Amino acid sequence: MLSKKLHSFILFIIICTIAVSHFSCNSPFVPKPRGYFKIHFPKHQYQLFNQPGYPYTFEYPVYAKVVKDSTFFGEKTENPWWINIDFPQFNGRIYVSYKTIGPNNFQKLVNDAFTLTNKHSEKAYSIDDSLMVTPNGVHGMFFKVGGNVATANQFFLTDSTHHFLRGALYFDATPNQDSLAPVNRFLVEDMKHLINTFKWK
Repeated sequence: MLSKKLHSFILFIIICTIAVSHFSCNSPFVPKPRGYFKIHFPKHQYQLFNQPGYPYTFEYPVYAKVVKDSTFFGEKTENPWWINIDFPQFNGRIYVSYKTIGPNNFQKLVNDAFTLTNKHSEKAYSIDDSLMVTPNGVHGMFFKVGGNVATANQFFLTDSTHHFLRGALYFDATPNQDSLAPVNRFLVEDMKHLINTFKWK
């Protein structure tokens, strides 16, 4: 009698297991969206960069710091006016390089800017460039690169006769367009403010 009850119980468990596995296997799979940490952004506020001897001025965020750049890929910079604008809380940095037109051919500087941007073309699905003329009469071009690239936002500014400045925003992180999108959007506003307040001395 006991063995008959045990046999019935085991049979019941087997039937339940088969039924559960049948319904779970036939239920539609719904992938969970990838989650990222919520980032708290400070209020956009700016201060003036106007150091003696530098051939340019601009406004940059109060939550960033300007650091003089003395080396470029292990080599000494061409002149002392190369800087980095660091965003420590975002592990981000705008690399700013400056060249004088005359010793450097203007068309070559422009071509080099396009070449540096196009180096990302293997991983990029789009490269958009747009001409700029700022309220201060500064001319330039802004590049937006789509995809998992090292730098999605770059620009150059020039007066086409004396000055040429290039900037590129990089992150100290594995390139991931989705996870970096909120920070990129936030810092692009700061890049645009820098550009719109930029002046040659």
